Amino acid sequence: MSALPDPIRDGLARGWTVHGAEHAPLPEAITVDVAIVGTGAGGGISAEILARAGLRVLLVEEGPLRSSRDFKQRESEAYPQLYQEAAGRKTADKAINIMQGRSVGGSTTVNWTSSFRTPAPTLAFWRERFGLSDATPEALAPWFEQAERRVSIDDWLTDPNPNNAVLATGGDKLGIPTARIRRNVKGCWNLGSCGMGCPTNAKQSMLVTTVPTALDAGAVLFVQTRAHALRRQGARVEGLDCVAVGFNGSPSGARCRVTAKHVVLAGGAINTPAVLLRSQAPDPHHLLGRRTFLHPTVISAATFAQRIEGWAGAPQTVYSDHFLTTQAIDGPLGYKLESAPMHPVIMATTMAGFGPEQVAQLAQFPHSQVLLALLRDGFHPDSPGGRVRLKGDGSPELDYPLTPAVMEGVRRAFLSMAEIQFAAGATSAQPVHEQAPAYKTWAEARSGIAALDLRPLLTRVVSAHVMGGCAMASTPERGVTRPDGTHWQLENLSVHDGSLFPTSIGANPQLSIYGLVNRLSHALAQRLGAKPVALA
Repeated sequence: MSALPDPIRDGLARGWTVHGAEHAPLPEAITVDVAIVGTGAGGGISAEILARAGLRVLLVEEGPLRSSRDFKQRESEAYPQLYQEAAGRKTADKAINIMQGRSVGGSTTVNWTSSFRTPAPTLAFWRERFGLSDATPEALAPWFEQAERRVSIDDWLTDPNPNNAVLATGGDKLGIPTARIRRNVKGCWNLGSCGMGCPTNAKQSMLVTTVPTALDAGAVLFVQTRAHALRRQGARVEGLDCVAVGFNGSPSGARCRVTAKHVVLAGGAINTPAVLLRSQAPDPHHLLGRRTFLHPTVISAATFAQRIEGWAGAPQTVYSDHFLTTQAIDGPLGYKLESAPMHPVIMATTMAGFGPEQVAQLAQFPHSQVLLALLRDGFHPDSPGGRVRLKGDGSPELDYPLTPAVMEGVRRAFLSMAEIQFAAGATSAQPVHEQAPAYKTWAEARSGIAALDLRPLLTRVVSAHVMGGCAMASTPERGVTRPDGTHWQLENLSVHDGSLFPTSIGANPQLSIYGLVNRLSHALAQRLGAKPVALA
């Protein structure tokens, strides 16, 4: 069998302009039309549109440039290479583990391909509470359609793997509706290792779609380079001060002074506020970095007599919004149910217990199944999300209190997931909580979960979805950015990532970012005097 094509190595051979790490050294200075910080969902879409419109574009990425030949389906290699803090980023109190991408392509390189448009109830809330009058399904539909074509988002017609089938089977027996998840893949081999980078280039991430197109159009890429701070003069941004970083993120000495007509921040909803905080950006209403949301996610693990082999097959293909649609959006926290892939390191570091207890759990690994509940934060008055702040060394951290409203939703979610797992035939179900045993029956689980002490750190909470912190709003008193993504106080600075969301969205966010940033980038190209082009 011949080697698979590698669009990254092919592009480098064609002469892409890449600086940093093992590539060309950083220049001391560079002048461009647009400097984009981040190469994930927001940065990638922005780069393609602006570069193809004829603007001189620079992409600044803190992580490395890796390609399919580097993706060996090994957790020990993937997490240090492709994730923030080697997949160990946590909230300030260590109560929530946050998995975010940190390489060219950002989280799109390592996500599980689940693709949802922004739910209509979320958009209605934004219109009502934040004055975003054009945030309607109808207005966004053409931008979503373009993005879906660009990254091959379509129905997944292959049968769900046993791990996902549990959600469908249990839901059907209980009368809980489930549906299939659309995925952004083309020619998928159904390997199941999406979270470690796609070794076949089937996942249509920014790594293999928009970033290569932007580089072919003349964009410049800096890798292993941190955008430390903005240079400002009054209400205008003059550019960026960048510093080269090592593989572990430590500064390595080289610096670059970037001069740009416009700066786009797309580093994600922790790193984007951090750049603004390090730059002492204007924040007259004390909104910067606040109302940062996570979809706090809790886990229920079950054991089945039959083999589940949750590491094999598409990671997420079935979901249920039943517990979202049956809740008032600003009432008790609703939650989306999905399955999660099972890999040894993730399982061993996430499951509760240690020593003989963990050995027993890992012995059941091929028979283990996992459900996730993603809580919709940001709507209930007692769910204000968290706050991004800077540590002493200038690096960001997120303080996210687990409020009583969040924990009440956690208890309901634990109950829902265990009931579904037992309905699907589980021999045991165990909420991922330090004091929860493996319950043998639904009746036992119902009683035990009702009595659990749901405190931070006892209750294992995770997240892969970070949103907010630079919210869009129709007035500066309600948001950091205007509805067009421009900063309210800095006229030539835009935000093009999930930090724009005024709340969480109640769904996996990549497609929401694609669609919204598609629209914002077209408008930005026009404001910069270029003729906007459709996504390739």
